[in-house]
Amino acid sequence: MQAIMLKAKLHMARVTHAVLNYEGSCAIDGDLLDMAGVREYEQIQIYNVDNGKRFTTYAIRGEEGSKMISVNGAAAHQADVGDRVIICAFANYAESELEAHKPAMVYLMEGNEVSHTANAIPVQMA
Repeated sequence: MQAIMLKAKLHMARVTHAVLNYEGSCAIDGDLLDMAGVREYEQIQIYNVDNGKRFTTYAIRGEEGSKMISVNGAAAHQADVGDRVIICAFANYAESELEAHKPAMVYLMEGNEVSHTANAIPVQMA
């Protein structure tokens, strides 16, 4: 059996560019991609915290150190510069991999500076 699990997350990234006349995708600072373990051309899902829109695209490498999150092409209609987004990548894992699986989560502050990283989400309390 295979399970689709969260592989990586960039939490509360700020959109720095929304470029309609571009081939497509989402350009992400290469340092952030590496930290999260997201590959160039990997499918990602983007959840816009500010307007509730959710969409799927793929990651492309942005300039390292730029703090860039550029939503491009048709996806540029889904986010405005300054919007807070959560960017997630998922992967298939074999049953034998599930017990040891831990996603790479990168938490961002204003300016897309890294606040901290984690491999688990705390249990939500009532």
